[in-house]
Amino acid sequence: MRLIRDWFQRHFSDPQVVILVGMLIVVFAGIYFLGRMVVPFLTGLVMAYLLEGLVRFLTNWRIPRLLAVLIVFFGFMTGSFFALFWLLPMLTKQVAQLVQQIPGLITHTQALLLQLPERYPKFITDEQVVQFTTALRNELFTFGQKLLTFSVASVTGLITIIVYLIIVPMLIFFFLKDKEKIVSWLRAFLPKERSLAKQVWLEVDNQIGNYIRGKFWEILIVWGATYATFLWLGMQYAMLLGLVVGLSVLIPYIGAAVVTLPVAIVAYAQWGFGDELLYVLIAYAVIQAIDGNILAPLLFSEVVDIHPVAIILAILVFGGLWGFWGIFFAIPLATVVQAVLRAWPRSMAPPPEEPEAGTQYTE
Repeated sequence: MRLIRDWFQRHFSDPQVVILVGMLIVVFAGIYFLGRMVVPFLTGLVMAYLLEGLVRFLTNWRIPRLLAVLIVFFGFMTGSFFALFWLLPMLTKQVAQLVQQIPGLITHTQALLLQLPERYPKFITDEQVVQFTTALRNELFTFGQKLLTFSVASVTGLITIIVYLIIVPMLIFFFLKDKEKIVSWLRAFLPKERSLAKQVWLEVDNQIGNYIRGKFWEILIVWGATYATFLWLGMQYAMLLGLVVGLSVLIPYIGAAVVTLPVAIVAYAQWGFGDELLYVLIAYAVIQAIDGNILAPLLFSEVVDIHPVAIILAILVFGGLWGFWGIFFAIPLATVVQAVLRAWPRSMAPPPEEPEAGTQYTE
């Protein structure tokens, strides 16, 4: 008990530390318990945070903030309508076509795998191949049912989607327009002495802003480059695969390896084993190499480096807590943890030890 008491006295004797920890607990608890109920609010907040960089860029050119907000907001709405009425139908159509080709793809895969027992009879048997293809067929059938269920649920929740399409843009506009008023209102509820929390926030704001904006541009660039390359090679579902490859950059070290499988499977279903399959895999490897060695370092030059082990751990922890959004914000949340650890006071001396019984001090 004494060790625990000394540890608390050593680390929480500073009021600034208590304030910082209290604020972090409130924020994380609110997101964890209320996240699903305030999804439109959080979505609008994140999008406004992303667009704030463009607003600042315009205001630096002496454009009034209200005019800059209007320009950025209408640009965002134009892009949203483009994605909703042109891009989304195209992706939906390609997904439907790909699902229809799954039975034929399984047949081709089974024929290919049945050649393995003839070449390696000591390691693979016909029964193992049949069991594998049967399990694969069942999994894909289940996945197709989930897609249909999702589609029906989407149709059922059409009113909710329409409400979100109205509420989220309104929230984004007011977050951008009344940013100073909202921040001032929030400050009124915070303690006046919050220097440590302010120090952490300044570092987190800089790092998270750079990361999210950089990741947004990285997704668009990788998506566009992959789509153009696959389209040039004559590959089917180029737009859909380009999007999947672009989104794979959200999961460092893991996303690129996982997405290699669907790219190879679609290429094999279209051409079989041949030069075209090799060209697709080489092009995909080149895109990943350029992204990892040129694009990502260029976009994230100002982001604090985090060890790969810490990144993987953050993906597992936050992805388990909040699903897709946890994976998306895994690195920013890891940056928050890193900023707290960097700002944590380290100069506090340990409490003086109590003298043992019978010991007397002499001058």
